[in-house]
Amino acid sequence: MDRERRRVQTAAAVALAAGLLLRLWFVRHAPLVAGDALVYGGIAKNWMTRDVYGFYANGSGGISPTLLRLPGYPMFLAVCFRLFGMEHYGAVRYVQVVADLVTCGLAAGISRRVFGEKAGIATLWLAALCPFTANYAAAPLTETLVLLTIAAAFYGFVRWRDAGLGLNGWVWVVGLVLAYSLLLRPDQGLLAVAVLPAMWWVGRREWVPVIVCVACIVLPLTVWTARNWRTFHVFQPLAPRYANDPGEDPPTQFGRWYRTWAIEFASTDAVYWNYNGDRIDPETLPARAFDAGSAAASERLRQQTLDVLNRYNLTTQQTNKSEAEFGALADERIHAHPVQYYVLLPLARLADMALRPRTEMMAVPMEWWRWRGNPDKSLFAAGYAALNLGYLVVGAIGFRRWRRGHLAGWAPLAWAMAASVLLRCALLLTIDNAEPRYTLEFFPVVFVCAGALLAVRKGQTFDTAHN
Repeated sequence: MDRERRRVQTAAAVALAAGLLLRLWFVRHAPLVAGDALVYGGIAKNWMTRDVYGFYANGSGGISPTLLRLPGYPMFLAVCFRLFGMEHYGAVRYVQVVADLVTCGLAAGISRRVFGEKAGIATLWLAALCPFTANYAAAPLTETLVLLTIAAAFYGFVRWRDAGLGLNGWVWVVGLVLAYSLLLRPDQGLLAVAVLPAMWWVGRREWVPVIVCVACIVLPLTVWTARNWRTFHVFQPLAPRYANDPGEDPPTQFGRWYRTWAIEFASTDAVYWNYNGDRIDPETLPARAFDAGSAAASERLRQQTLDVLNRYNLTTQQTNKSEAEFGALADERIHAHPVQYYVLLPLARLADMALRPRTEMMAVPMEWWRWRGNPDKSLFAAGYAALNLGYLVVGAIGFRRWRRGHLAGWAPLAWAMAASVLLRCALLLTIDNAEPRYTLEFFPVVFVCAGALLAVRKGQTFDTAHN
């Protein structure tokens, strides 16, 4: 037994060492501090130095408050800045490397307790060597901590069940993790929606543990909501959909027009992110953006669209007129293709987010499928897409085997994990911009479900594999 235990510990240590080397490689060769990273960093810095949760400097050099980002990640950055130096993003990356390895360990811990020791080690290797999650440890963004909270929530659920249910200490762990996850990103409320019903079900319909978790979630949101009401006189318990502060007009009509044709992440980069600040090149629009049914109507719509874009490009600023014009274009496109707008395009964007090569953090062309320009990078991207698909397929097969096996006491966990993925998919069907990082949250579930492939042996069930 001692020899077997040492063998398992050695395998785990080697897997974590390999995962550490992979993440350090990304930190060294693919660091990124841009876009949202600077927004979060600016908020954290001003919060520390000016005691203002904001980042917009006005003419007098002051800082204007903001509510467009929740405080979870700025809190993390503020702690790192306090410990390692102001705007020391290098230290932030190394902390995130550790956090991501903890995520790997938690996923493996779930798999070991549910499926057995061998499955736990396999899950650890899959998680440690996943380049998609490892890549984000090198960027000061919320993703790494969000993945950690997902794994920690499900791990806490497993430990709570094993500890005998009721009001044991793991209830507080689950509640605090769910609370912090929601403070990182507003969409993480879906994690609580998936976990809390499972806790209620496995806890023999006892409400007290669920109420404790809800209280943990609501309390910090109440403080945040009160701050927003006091500062802006608006009721905003989370963060606005379009990341706009009070007084700023969100690009709702442009977003409607964009959703009438957009699918791939390349359009997000070339068109969506450019609105209200940069030119939009009409040449980057696909032919379907001008499709109005008939050839004559399509040509007329094409000219109207080009006229609207040309007028916008004169100032590159969102105005009431530009919003009205994009809204009119959207109305015509939706009238011509309602099924495409409401069903087909949302599904296509979801597929793009889930299946696209996860190279958005690398020096790989957005339109990676154009082989003539960069054949080596296109081949690399195709390989990355195949690897991403492999992870998803293995996870899906593992879940199917888990479901068909002896679920017994682990059925609520299995369905909570499935619900977290399905709820996220439902949410992603409603958004404008297809970004692959929005489906990165699938991976903690994928890692655990993959462990089910090694769970069933002769005379063994899922419910007894860890005993």
